[in-house]
Amino acid sequence: MVKDLESIFGSDVFNKKVMKALLSDDVYKRLEKTIDEKKELDNDIADIVAKAMKDWAISKGATHFTHWFQPLTGITAEKHDGFINRDGDESAIAEFSGKELIKGEPDASSFPSGGLRSTFEARGYTAWDPTSFAFVKGNTLFIPTAFCSFTGEALDKKTPLLKSISAINKQATRVVKLLGVNAKSVTPMVGPEQEYFLVDKEVFKKRKDLMLCGRTLFGAPAPKGQQLDDHYFGIIKPRVQAFMEELNETLWKLGVPAKTEHNEVAPAQHELAPIYESCNIATDHNQLTMEIMKKVADKHNLVCLLAEKPFARVNGSGKHNNWSIVTDTGVNLLSPGHTAEEHLRFYLFLTAIIKAVDDYQDLIRISVATASNDLRLGANEAPPAIVSIYLGEELSSSLLAVSEESCKSDPEKKVLDLGVASIPTFAKDSTDRNRTSPFAFTGNKFELRMLGSSNSIAGANIMLNSAVASVLKEFADVLEKDNSHDSIIKLINKEVSAHKRILFNGNGYGDEWIVEAEKRGLLNLKTTPDCLPYVIKDKNVKMLTEIGTFTKSEIYSRYNIHFENYCESVLLEARTMVEMSNEGYLPAISKISADMAETILKKKQAVSSLPCDYEMKILKELSEVLDDSKALTDKLIKLMGEARIDDVAAKATFIKDKIIPVMSELRSKIDEAERISPEKEWPYPSYGKLMFSED
Repeated sequence: MVKDLESIFGSDVFNKKVMKALLSDDVYKRLEKTIDEKKELDNDIADIVAKAMKDWAISKGATHFTHWFQPLTGITAEKHDGFINRDGDESAIAEFSGKELIKGEPDASSFPSGGLRSTFEARGYTAWDPTSFAFVKGNTLFIPTAFCSFTGEALDKKTPLLKSISAINKQATRVVKLLGVNAKSVTPMVGPEQEYFLVDKEVFKKRKDLMLCGRTLFGAPAPKGQQLDDHYFGIIKPRVQAFMEELNETLWKLGVPAKTEHNEVAPAQHELAPIYESCNIATDHNQLTMEIMKKVADKHNLVCLLAEKPFARVNGSGKHNNWSIVTDTGVNLLSPGHTAEEHLRFYLFLTAIIKAVDDYQDLIRISVATASNDLRLGANEAPPAIVSIYLGEELSSSLLAVSEESCKSDPEKKVLDLGVASIPTFAKDSTDRNRTSPFAFTGNKFELRMLGSSNSIAGANIMLNSAVASVLKEFADVLEKDNSHDSIIKLINKEVSAHKRILFNGNGYGDEWIVEAEKRGLLNLKTTPDCLPYVIKDKNVKMLTEIGTFTKSEIYSRYNIHFENYCESVLLEARTMVEMSNEGYLPAISKISADMAETILKKKQAVSSLPCDYEMKILKELSEVLDDSKALTDKLIKLMGEARIDDVAAKATFIKDKIIPVMSELRSKIDEAERISPEKEWPYPSYGKLMFSED
């Protein structure tokens, strides 16, 4: 198997190994410089690279190429063009020029722009990103690209991500050079853990809410949920194992380093985690992973659900964004190290991150804000909506008491002895893990646990990279005037003292933390409409524009798009609830009630003195639920009509305060009826059939 893995990994990728084999030494070195040092591509080699890429792709079965980009929908987009060109009147040739490689013009005018361009302004450009390798999928060569408007504004997630990576590279490199580290560049590295659910395709097709919204809008809990913890890390079922094996092989061929797979807490829930990669490539690969998951699941008669909360009352799905920063020489700047110099460097970068997360906690929260993630955050299964940092007691104490002495020697490693002679002792990590923390230090990286499972990881990394780059710029400006040991210690002490409120090592699920966080002055932005206005706060606009990630107009465009996405997502769910209620649930409850009434009549006709207590009780309860559900359905229709509000922020607030509570109440009523109704009479498959359908 190892031999097979080594031979297939990256076999469908136009990577450095392929480039080196197909290009001359001179061309390869110039292209490699573009990739490694983020230098501008020499246009005179574009045609040579394009021909080699085309020939390689055709040898892999490709007939078309596409500029693969990431519009502001959160998913990827593609328009396929054939390599075909006319060669005289009666024959054709395969052509692909450097111009076609470097630039595309897809129009793509219907994608959200948040006011950056009008629909009639159709011209949009895609531009090749040579730092992310092209690949063949099916019969098409996929070329990762950025997407911008005719006037140059970013209409995608890749462009600001690349800018944020460039910013952190520039500022972190300034700092490490002042610390005596010989580095040409610094790159944020990311490893996104991806959670997901699998359900049987035939059962899925019978649920309108799952098909249209990706999550169940109704559903009483099954007798068994996750109470026994028997699914978590449990034996993987054969059907799921077959899915995982094909998923891995498909991803490996595309160069995605899928490594860890296991069952998660909820029934039918699973996780896949890759090996760390550069932030840009990890983002592209996570988009690919989500796409491939769905396609492979379909081949196994399964459906992959990436929604954050597909089932109520069991754990939802998140995406843990493991983030670190590494020099081109392989030095992880978040590794504590062994020498005094390494300790000092570690503490300085740790301090910069603490300050960044505290100063821009609102942007971190905004970066994971969606209607579906609102259902998950703070629900005792995911971190709270309050942003805080977990360091562990040992590291927190060390940082808060940082002094010249604390940076002199390697801290003593504690040994963990389990008391069983046959099991060897081993060194303990300096920190435990805190699954309730939104942003936890886990040894040599931070784990941002707030992302929803369907989110692109671009948004969170854009904000994290930008915030840290901004603080590192401040630090570099100070240290360029005086980078002595005492000056560094003074800077660390000053900033840790100013920002220690963001450090919290306790239980993030507890109500007492909400009270404590408020005392500390931390933001508790519970919903998407609560937090989105913060993106256009002066301090945030100033930082994001000065560090070079966004222009002011691009920030406002995202503000509008996020609000629009929230509104449309919730209104789609509301319309689906109305349809399911009127067409499925209300008629079903009415019929069950009528059948129960007929049963009572027949029993009374047979023996008039029979009490029929059971039937009378069920009939009364169902009749009340039916009347209440009809009234709530009508109220929901009325409120949707009232939601035609021009101002997107006001519209989102109206939806949050007025529509969502009625949706919740309607669900509660229908679920109450399901609990006392015969399953065979119910119009949609139950939670039991959905969550235990993987066999």
